[in-house]
Amino acid sequence: MNKFKYYFILLLAGIALVSCSKKDDDDDVVVVPLRDYTEQYKADNDSIVKYLNNNYITVTNNAGKPDDQDVVISKITDPATQPSIMSYLNSATFPKLLTRDVYNDDITYKVYYLILREGTGQNPVNTDKVVVDYKGNLLNGTVFDSSNGIPIKALLWPYDPRGADGSAPVIDGWSEIFPKFKTGVSTTASNGVISYTDFGAGVMFLPSGLAYYGSVQGDIPAYSPIVFSFKLYDLQRLDHDQDGVYDYQEDINNDGYLYDFRDTAKYPKAPDNLVDDTDKDGIADFADYDDDGDGYTTLFERAKPAAEIGWGTKDGEQFNYGIAKYYPWDKAVDNPATPNTDETEPRGIPRRPTGALTDPNKEESISNPKKFVDDDYTAAGRLRIHLDKTYPYQKK
Repeated sequence: MNKFKYYFILLLAGIALVSCSKKDDDDDVVVVPLRDYTEQYKADNDSIVKYLNNNYITVTNNAGKPDDQDVVISKITDPATQPSIMSYLNSATFPKLLTRDVYNDDITYKVYYLILREGTGQNPVNTDKVVVDYKGNLLNGTVFDSSNGIPIKALLWPYDPRGADGSAPVIDGWSEIFPKFKTGVSTTASNGVISYTDFGAGVMFLPSGLAYYGSVQGDIPAYSPIVFSFKLYDLQRLDHDQDGVYDYQEDINNDGYLYDFRDTAKYPKAPDNLVDDTDKDGIADFADYDDDGDGYTTLFERAKPAAEIGWGTKDGEQFNYGIAKYYPWDKAVDNPATPNTDETEPRGIPRRPTGALTDPNKEESISNPKKFVDDDYTAAGRLRIHLDKTYPYQKK
């Protein structure tokens, strides 16, 4: 198996390199401080830009496998027939070279990534788990790791609330680039072998600050920019605070990224446009048990009334409230692949009720609430109650 698969975790920024050489005539360890991130990024970026200008890319497919999207990167020997990778910058067609600004280590990296194909499925967020195939190389062409055509599971965030399953947590660069691609379509053969088509495929060119930085990893020297060609096959949505709302549904600004800015070593000055924190308590919603800070957990606020589980009576008619004890994010239809179970959930997490007051002669309060109406559970763009600090009603 890939020897680096289990090392895909970025060392904390405060770790220093340790030299085992002797100092003078004693055995004291010489501690070498890490290089300045800003200066190292400038050097890395210069190297990456040079690499993009001096190399071209070939996409190959093996016989009988027209969907392989395998990548070969080579030095340019004939500029007339070998367009540089940089020549695809902001291209209107694929391949398309784009850049993404990434805030990390108190600097903003400009990361180059090449889209060969976007994919047709879903975009992961940077806290999901993904199924990928990949190959990594240095700028000098040395291949330091590969999944060898075997899909692996990888955690884009270094913690899985469901427990360990052999998934490898990854370097920051993967977390930042994979959300720009979509998954493919899976097909399972009669022998259980899964194949994928129409998946996202690309190449990322990472500065060392988003890779292993000052750490030596096998054939990867310290402070090495690295290149990954990859295929994004599938994903698994995760719920890090286990409140029943998936991380991607807690992406308040809908940019595809969630960050835990309590890590002030990595993020000393969190940009406002990257914050997904409803109650502004410093804990991002995907890691917060009480998203709106009203004293009621999100799990409590999305729980159904005991009388509204399964079949019941609504407006004098039989009504299926759904079998779950908690409202889903949005209403859900039955899964035809499970004929013995009805997953129908006609309602999603409601907003604050907008119906008639219990007593129309009194003002709305905890003892005189409004009634929920159907639109409160289904209206597009509604402010769900776990994000609305004004509900449940506060005592006066």
